[in-house]
Amino acid sequence: MVSLLGGVFLGWSLGANDAANVFGSAVSSRMVKFWTAAVLASIFVVLGAVLEGEAGMHTYQGLTSMNLRFAVIASVAAALTVTLMTLLGLPVSTSQATVGAILGVGIMTQSLNFAGFGKVVSCWVGTPIGGALVAVILYKGLGFFYNRSRLSLFQSDAVMRCALIVAGSYGAYALGANNVANVTGVFVGAGKLEVLPAALLGGFSITLGIMTFSRRVMETVGKRLVKLDPYSALVVVLAEAITVHFYTVVGVPVSTSQAVIGAVLGVGIVKGANTIRKRTLYNILCGWMFTPFVACLVAIAIDFFTRFKYVGAAS
Repeated sequence: MVSLLGGVFLGWSLGANDAANVFGSAVSSRMVKFWTAAVLASIFVVLGAVLEGEAGMHTYQGLTSMNLRFAVIASVAAALTVTLMTLLGLPVSTSQATVGAILGVGIMTQSLNFAGFGKVVSCWVGTPIGGALVAVILYKGLGFFYNRSRLSLFQSDAVMRCALIVAGSYGAYALGANNVANVTGVFVGAGKLEVLPAALLGGFSITLGIMTFSRRVMETVGKRLVKLDPYSALVVVLAEAITVHFYTVVGVPVSTSQAVIGAVLGVGIVKGANTIRKRTLYNILCGWMFTPFVACLVAIAIDFFTRFKYVGAAS
């Protein structure tokens, strides 16, 4: 059981850094209270993990050969990387951290599936682009009907609040379905866990991160990059959920942070590029670029120092 603590740590890191993204824009626009969002996100993350989390786990199994020791190294390396980015307040990609750590393991075991890694990386590129495109379509499409509705101010506020709750819950479901593989997929590949226990452990680990340490990254997504009104917040959440769920069906774990940032940029493009806070965007992009490399190096370093300890003990 101790060997699974790395996965629990990674799940906590994911929840703290990524999971609240599905409600971040709604909370920052003050349409949904943080604890309401946290509870709903926790429930639907677990549902998504249990019902649709298996495909991503099988994808990670095909990237490299994995035993329990290397599974622990990969999960700890990814968790340390994500935690560092979280402390910096950056909505980093947990998927990139996990794949970077698996890459480090593959280098050490000399068993890399380059075709599998190519598929995953191409989806990384497609995630923010897809989020932006879906956001532009939704902004204009929903706006066509919303602007023609004859709702009073009170009715409009109530409808928007309900829509944000439904969209955020769907986003949390998509997150659990897509990202639980980041948490416990390596342990399935190592033969330590079956799919259902892995999905449950991963889902509940993510909820722990949501409940304890998610506020700061929510602020980054919801306020520092672009100021969102309630309608824009709804578009961002829906665009993120649709994009991430699409990649769940494809079977590739991707980042909700990248989908959200892409969606926010899509809204920013429609509303005017001057609404985007370029300095924050630059910092986030730097985080995305360095994450897989840092995780890879951390995994290699952990392997080196643990082997050094074993050698020292043997001598």
